Amino acid sequence: MKVLITGGAGFIGSHTVDALIARGDEVVILDNLQKPVHLKGKPEYLNPAAEFRLGDVRDKTQLLQALKGVDAVIHLAAYQDYLPDFSTFFSVNTVGTALLYELIVAERLPIKRVVVATSQAVNGEGLYMCSTHGLQAPKSRPEEQLQLGDWEHHCPVCGEVMQWQWTSESFSNPENQYALSKQAQEQIALTFGRRYEIPSVALRYSIVQGPRQSFYNAYSGACRIFALHYYFGKAPTVFEDGRMLRDFVNYKDVVRANLLALDDGRMIGQAYCVGGGKAHSVLDFAKVVARISGHPDLLPSLPGEYRFGDTRNSCSDISKLTALGWSPKHTVEESVQAYVSWLKEQADVQDIFEFAERNMRALNVVRQSKVLAGQ
Repeated sequence: MKVLITGGAGFIGSHTVDALIARGDEVVILDNLQKPVHLKGKPEYLNPAAEFRLGDVRDKTQLLQALKGVDAVIHLAAYQDYLPDFSTFFSVNTVGTALLYELIVAERLPIKRVVVATSQAVNGEGLYMCSTHGLQAPKSRPEEQLQLGDWEHHCPVCGEVMQWQWTSESFSNPENQYALSKQAQEQIALTFGRRYEIPSVALRYSIVQGPRQSFYNAYSGACRIFALHYYFGKAPTVFEDGRMLRDFVNYKDVVRANLLALDDGRMIGQAYCVGGGKAHSVLDFAKVVARISGHPDLLPSLPGEYRFGDTRNSCSDISKLTALGWSPKHTVEESVQAYVSWLKEQADVQDIFEFAERNMRALNVVRQSKVLAGQ
């Protein structure tokens, strides 16, 4: 096939490009190389066998030119950040996806498959169980609670601390601008795909880890921050009490899911969670990074800080996708090893570290619990 990958210069996109070319497909990349994600322009790791087009998914002319002659689209282009520029999230993620379907319909393009990447963020806080009042779908923890250093979700009826649940793609409860834009993107893909007979699949990625994650994107998260700290022999900060849970997934497993969605007709018209299948606490994840980075005795700091808007636990139920034969094959340790090895190949790590530290503080994302301050 000839496949268009929007956002193909990015972390997941570039690895998907490599996999498609390796199996004999022809690939076109459309990417606007937006800063700060691509702070230094076109990355050196891009596969030279792919056709690269500099362009924006919101630009009708640029997107249409990229679509001409392709058989399928993997739509990964997205805006992620902690900035409160709400309209940009919807302009890029939602309107860009709507324009993709608009052009396919208006130009009667013979697209055989569209794979749209959404996000675990669509789940919001996910599902929880109260032993007395059953299944609950909590909203974000209020600022007043976090200021007291109370990190858990409580039953809205009795106040009992609830137990997190694996959350499937049948549930959604978006809590921020990114998640809302991704939910809309998912609905656009599945609704327009069904209505206009454009075979479409939506994939809700969990937290994807591996090499080529942008050093300059604040949203790229724990592995980047922890690895940068340990690179310089410094203890990283872990937020809250470190016990929040994530189902980190390896980039190679996500690429396999992308290709399956491209090829498997059983997936058409549906959304699937793509996760790691195991729950890891952020504190344990930090210790994995410490060990692989050569600092097993340098423990993370727990100053009682928290990130505004973070979910307590984010773990996706992947049983729907595993029923089709896909399963995560790579461990958290493999993801971290690949990332740390890649980090060591970089030439300007000091500048990267300082940029990351300043950026998170400047955005007022990191906040301090009043009760735990100074402890």
